[in-house]
Amino acid sequence: MPNFLYLSSSPSLTSIFFLFICFPISSFSLPFIVLHGIGDQCSNRGMTKFTQELSDMSKSEGFCIEIGDGAWDSWFMPLLEQTQVVCEKVKKMKELNDGYNIVGLSQVKNLISLGGPHAGTASVPLCGSGIFCMIADALIKSEVYSDYIQNMDAYLQHCRFLPKLNNEIPEERNSTYKERFSSLENLVLIMFEQDTVLIPKETAWFGYFPDGKFSPVLTPQQTKLYIEDWIGLKTLDDAGRVKFINVSGNHLGISEDDVKKHVIPYLKESADIRISQLQLQRKSRKEAGFEGYSSSYTWPASVKRFFW
Repeated sequence: MPNFLYLSSSPSLTSIFFLFICFPISSFSLPFIVLHGIGDQCSNRGMTKFTQELSDMSKSEGFCIEIGDGAWDSWFMPLLEQTQVVCEKVKKMKELNDGYNIVGLSQVKNLISLGGPHAGTASVPLCGSGIFCMIADALIKSEVYSDYIQNMDAYLQHCRFLPKLNNEIPEERNSTYKERFSSLENLVLIMFEQDTVLIPKETAWFGYFPDGKFSPVLTPQQTKLYIEDWIGLKTLDDAGRVKFINVSGNHLGISEDDVKKHVIPYLKESADIRISQLQLQRKSRKEAGFEGYSSSYTWPASVKRFFW
């Protein structure tokens, strides 16, 4: 899912000081949201357990954000509409007003993507044998895939979401997308070595096939998206903020050990940084003689950017 949720807040000095009084700094942590994949829903046992375990291990509050009725809408609701639903829900959640992480969009600090088809997929995802999956498979194939190689011009013209999200259309490139994406503190891209759902599996890293071909698989650094830096991926990578991670398992079959190793540190890291910034802010207020009062005191730039 995309990272283009851009929230802002302008709390007064009084309200932020109130935060210091009411909440011990040692217990303050950055929350996270989970965006489930296609065919899933937040109420499913696996998703509920995954969200809770992330929360328990990171000591951060976690929320699974549902879109529509879950599984059905994950297939048939247009992705731009799904994005808007998430945006509106996040804006209304006061728990996220001061920033959040995403497992699965500014005030997003870290984006952790598990097996996301960032460069698209060259095959219909494996759904199953039920009537629902048969209908979905037939609809997708009739509109997107042919018996031959896909036509890239038709893809750019008719695909409603991915070309815009990845800034692939030259005359419609959105500088805001690039600005917000490249502002992430960390982009964690997790690829599953035995993935049979994403074709090629390297799409989880923004890797893909050359235009009009099914081989070889290009690394992210060999794609035009990266070389011409359409969305800021190269900018992030040059700054050392992209983590290309490869784990064993089929699609989303991540082990608890790998979760602890590759996911939890970024949820905890944000909480630790947040505590340090709050401590710095409190110290600055004391030194300036404004402790306990509302004033027009100019805060340090790093702290001001954090809250505004």
